[in-house]
Amino acid sequence: MKITAISVAFCLTTLAHAGYETWISADGRKASMDLVSVTDADGEKVGNFRMKNRRTVSLKASELSSEDAKRLAEWVDPNTPQESAPASVFDEVLDGDLVRLDGKKLKKCDDATHPAKYYVFYYTASWCPPCRAFTPSLVKWYNDNKNENVEIVLITSDRNEKAMEGYAAEKKMPWPQLKLSKAKIFKDKFNHGVSGIPSVMVCDIDGKLLGNYRSKLDDLTELVKED
Repeated sequence: MKITAISVAFCLTTLAHAGYETWISADGRKASMDLVSVTDADGEKVGNFRMKNRRTVSLKASELSSEDAKRLAEWVDPNTPQESAPASVFDEVLDGDLVRLDGKKLKKCDDATHPAKYYVFYYTASWCPPCRAFTPSLVKWYNDNKNENVEIVLITSDRNEKAMEGYAAEKKMPWPQLKLSKAKIFKDKFNHGVSGIPSVMVCDIDGKLLGNYRSKLDDLTELVKED
């Protein structure tokens, strides 16, 4: 009887251990193997595996179960450097000091994104009638247009955290906000020329100020559009 590579691999069924995972062949046989690399051959993914006995075997995606063929297609070499989000001049001030509405409370925000291209700083306050009138439009804009290119961060001019929190809850603000205690530090470090609120100040991640887009939300939509 002819013994093929796939027969050898799936006849040597073992319990998985460090570096090894269970893979299933198209006909249901299981083997514990370590996926070392993935190549392409004739338009098909090919996995290069190491077995527990240190032998190596190459298996095509078509020789694996549909689920494991998908695993093969999605595999990323752990030794390949991963592309990280571009560093921003704002990160030192923002990281660790953002809050976001959770229910009706502002809580520490651990999931704020680092945008690939633009920060939008919304200068506003609960005591400002024009701000209260404008905010729903910005909320709708954010919910319709948020993507990896952009993040809004609210910079408050409120006098206390309770007012800041009540304003966020009332207007259902979805974006992160800089803590009240850090707002003055931010304003001193980054002078965005805000002469009145509300102001929607757009900056690239290098800190270049592109302008106040309060009355130009359609232009902002075009600016942050994904490629």
